[in-house]
Amino acid sequence: MPLYLDDQAHAASVAPDVQRGTVAVVGNFDGVHRGHQVLFERAADLARERGLVPVALTFDPHPSVVLGRSAPGALTTMTRKVELITGLGAAHVFVRRFDLAFAAWPPDRFVEELVARELYARAVVCGKNFRFGRNRSGDAEVLRVMGERLGFEAFAAEATDEKGPLSSTRARDAIAAGDLTEAERILGRRHAIEGEVVRGDGRGRTIGFPTANIAATVLLPANGVYAVVVDRVTRAGALPLGPGVMNIGVRPTVGEQRQRTAEVNLFGFDRDLYGETLRAHLVKRLRDERRFESLDALKAQIAVDASEARSAIAHLAGMGNISPP
Repeated sequence: MPLYLDDQAHAASVAPDVQRGTVAVVGNFDGVHRGHQVLFERAADLARERGLVPVALTFDPHPSVVLGRSAPGALTTMTRKVELITGLGAAHVFVRRFDLAFAAWPPDRFVEELVARELYARAVVCGKNFRFGRNRSGDAEVLRVMGERLGFEAFAAEATDEKGPLSSTRARDAIAAGDLTEAERILGRRHAIEGEVVRGDGRGRTIGFPTANIAATVLLPANGVYAVVVDRVTRAGALPLGPGVMNIGVRPTVGEQRQRTAEVNLFGFDRDLYGETLRAHLVKRLRDERRFESLDALKAQIAVDASEARSAIAHLAGMGNISPP
């Protein structure tokens, strides 16, 4: 679980071991993509070498929401972000509540109060483009210089490929275009649609393909039909439900709607999932969403989609690559 910090909650009160000294990885970490993974690998090495506690510091909500800018579509929920970061070796994930008062902190206060004093940092790792403090005036160089005075070392790193730095923006662009191969290459795993199952109009059940309607809280890919592997997310963690086929879009055949939906048909599963949280890992894009002349034509195509989805997922299983990380 994330450990929220504010004026009342302090790191040592919720995680006393930080007083031993930490390697703090600082950033938004949306997507916890391969660029972020490089930072946590460096932090894990430093923590082992120096006997320190590896921790992460991130922010909620996204700064763009608080500062009145258009917030980018999230690649992960906070729960998923914490799950991925701890999987990379962080002992604790601290979340600083981001509000206008915090946004107004000058960079030196951010470093002195939050990083050095609150997190007991003896080393700090961030991305080369990380910015912090009032008007985003703090950067990796500010961290380095202040660290010399406050007793910690600062390290900046990034991962690149032939197109440049691996970034959340690049991952979002690939997902929005429905390019799952590129998205997986940047993220280091398949993108997953996550959200609570809510009531729809029940039309899928009437044509023999009952669906769970997911109120997605993360970025949806381009409209279309996708092969997926689905987990149920619980307090104990993610539990596998099984494979399925997902439609993302406005359902033009049954009366086009303005709001996009994410509906998944789980193969061989017909239990009530209302109120539960599902996480559907996108395995393969099967086709564009399109309008059919009749419900019979739609039913026939859904059967084809389901068959193709089963084949795609079976192929992954044959390669030992069915369990999403």
